[in-house]
Amino acid sequence: MIEKQQHGERRGRLFEAGRMKLLVLHLIAQSPKHGYEIIKEISELVGDGYSPSAGTIYPTLNWLEDMQFVTVQQTDAERKQYSITLAGETHLQQQQKVLQTLLEKLQMRRDIHEKDELLDIYRAMENLKTALRLKLKSSQVNPEQIQQIAEKIDQAAVEIGRL
Repeated sequence: MIEKQQHGERRGRLFEAGRMKLLVLHLIAQSPKHGYEIIKEISELVGDGYSPSAGTIYPTLNWLEDMQFVTVQQTDAERKQYSITLAGETHLQQQQKVLQTLLEKLQMRRDIHEKDELLDIYRAMENLKTALRLKLKSSQVNPEQIQQIAEKIDQAAVEIGRL
């Protein structure tokens, strides 16, 4: 799903499958939290006006509870507070590389959106990813084309590194 952004750039999905669950679990691991606190922390972490909806966060919390990665405790005003379990900590440790990659991606996204001069690079990266997805979904991609695509990407990476 591609969304139109403020400065005319396009972006793909912010969170790949399962990444929101991992991020929510990471935030709960830092300290027990209410759903609203999680929404606010993700908004601050992502930046650029992004805020996950309650329709995203609460089903995620329910899933984490079903998986026994978090426990729920009623607090004042009948709010639910979520705490990580040992199983949740284990899962988080097993997914540490994925989590680190996600946190780096979010940091890069914040950096890009705080520096307007980097928006052209972000747009170009998204264009490349979209072109790759479309080409690779095509049933007519042959091994020779795949090799050519990989070589062109490698070549571009080398040239960028030389700048």
